[in-house]
Amino acid sequence: MDNRPRIRDTSGQDHVVSAASPARRHRKGLIIGGVAGAAVLALATWVAIGWSSGGSSFDASRLRIAQVTRGDLVRDLSADGRVIAANSPTLYAIAAGTVALKVVAGDVVKKDQPLAVIDSPELRSKLVQEESTLASMEAEASRAVLDAQIARAAARKVVQQAEISRTAAQRDLERYQRAFEGGAVSQNELAKAQDDLKKAEIELDSAKRDNALQGEGAGLDARNKRLLADRQKAVVSEAQRQVEALTIRAPFDGQVGQVQVPQGTSVVANGPVLSVVDLARFEVEIKVPESFARDLGIGIPAQITSNGKVYKAELSAVSPEVVNGEVNARLRFADGQQPPGLRQNQRLSARIVLDTRKNVLMVERGPFLEQDGGSAAWVVEDGSATRRPIQAGASSLGNVEIVSGLEEGDRIVVSGTDQFGNADRVRINGE
Repeated sequence: MDNRPRIRDTSGQDHVVSAASPARRHRKGLIIGGVAGAAVLALATWVAIGWSSGGSSFDASRLRIAQVTRGDLVRDLSADGRVIAANSPTLYAIAAGTVALKVVAGDVVKKDQPLAVIDSPELRSKLVQEESTLASMEAEASRAVLDAQIARAAARKVVQQAEISRTAAQRDLERYQRAFEGGAVSQNELAKAQDDLKKAEIELDSAKRDNALQGEGAGLDARNKRLLADRQKAVVSEAQRQVEALTIRAPFDGQVGQVQVPQGTSVVANGPVLSVVDLARFEVEIKVPESFARDLGIGIPAQITSNGKVYKAELSAVSPEVVNGEVNARLRFADGQQPPGLRQNQRLSARIVLDTRKNVLMVERGPFLEQDGGSAAWVVEDGSATRRPIQAGASSLGNVEIVSGLEEGDRIVVSGTDQFGNADRVRINGE
């Protein structure tokens, strides 16, 4: 008897399997094929839906979406400006000389108050010389008038003597005429009396013409001397003005600004001495982006904010040149109403109202305008964004007018469209 342990084999696990029939194998293939076809169909449907909803998907949190509304579009621009004096002239020396200052920078001055005196011996000497010349010419003019009166008197005397001679000749002729009729004188004596009368008449006419010419000539000479004296008087007046201008006076009530010349030093002719600031009139200087410069015009209304209060203003000046992409402009307070206590270079906020368009379609302004030049927008609807052609109109800092292509209530992507590329339709996740 064999008592060794026996090792069991796998014969008990084996089963006889009968061969599958061909019909059964066919049914199994059909089932597997159907399942695979359904999977392929589902995959194709998913791809088709994906393509119909956009080739790419973007997160809504990375986009800024705004709604098209209807309202009044106010085209304006805001800027920070600085206060400058509307009237702050620099006063210049009329001649070279030594400056004696009467004020210092910051002093409050009144109109016509002396600010500085320039010592110019040359101008003062010139004034004395011109005044002496004027006195001489005045004397000559007076002498010419006197000479004219003497010449006229002499001419009148000659005329009067000629009149007397003619009267005497007339009487002699009458006497000779009576004597000739009485036979007391001859024919020759009567003819001589007639000749004497004609001679007297000729002398009288000549004296009258000489009187007129003498009077006219004397008048011209006196008038010429008077004109020369008047001309010299104008020269003296100018010299007096220049001497008076050596004392520099305040042109208005204000404050002394910058002093250009130290006390007691020399200044050249037409050199700057000091400036005066008009404290009653201030303006606000702002810098405007070049893109808005073409819309600016003198008189455009504006608003200036100071200490929380808004003051009316208007555009008073626009620089003709562009510097660093900006244009300098000045705002003047309207109706003379300006904030109290303004100081030069003080910072204030300004707003210029360029235009107001009533009841227009508009949407929030964004980078989409620059990307497509305002000719297209991405309209968001049912979780996708579709590119649609539009026409944009006027724009302000915050909004842009929609002329065509959109309707009130439409929602468009105003920023982030640069990542859409050239697609016509994209999916928006989280929308």
